[in-house]
Amino acid sequence: MEKLFAVGDIHGCYPKLLKLMERLAGDPERDLLIFVGDYIDRGDQSREVVEYLLRIQQTWKRTVFLLGNHERMLLDYLDGGSIQPFLVNGGKKTLDSYFGERREVTAEDPRTVFPPDHLAFFRSLLPYYEHGEYLFVHAGLREGIPLEEQNPFDLLWIREDFYFSPYDFGRPIVFGHTPFQKPFVYKNRIGIDTGAVYGNLLTAVELPEMKFISV
Repeated sequence: MEKLFAVGDIHGCYPKLLKLMERLAGDPERDLLIFVGDYIDRGDQSREVVEYLLRIQQTWKRTVFLLGNHERMLLDYLDGGSIQPFLVNGGKKTLDSYFGERREVTAEDPRTVFPPDHLAFFRSLLPYYEHGEYLFVHAGLREGIPLEEQNPFDLLWIREDFYFSPYDFGRPIVFGHTPFQKPFVYKNRIGIDTGAVYGNLLTAVELPEMKFISV
């Protein structure tokens, strides 16, 4: 039977990502591997994480990469917006990862020297993904609104209004964005951000077994 694996927020924690992937008992030829966003910022090795994810695309036949709010802030800046929201939310770590100590990074540098394949990766990220009975999204949904009418901001930023809502969304929803000490399971909501970048664990969930793997 097909397995689904969903991986929580990585935030530049490259060694934890490597260890987690070693522990996923999946078949790259058959099983589905989904990442729920926030690959960059706050941690020290955002570039290495993205490089690794690009390699995974070549070796794991069925991969899905969702857009996180941190990738959205980077894209907003790259598309001409202010750099400040990106920097305030951990983007300086991402710039350090990409550019190191070669020179002081100016506000214009990332727009011209991010690797083209990395830029293409960021622009390819999906706002949500449906598979069978499951819905995968970075942050969550607003209750009572059809999926196709959800505000893109809520998909990336919503917190308590989603995961503590008494509303029945009608299916299991796997999400990241909000760090919990351990995986969050409540009324068909499965939160898999366990705060890897804050010294806690990086977590994945295997479905339909509902088995959590953490490193």
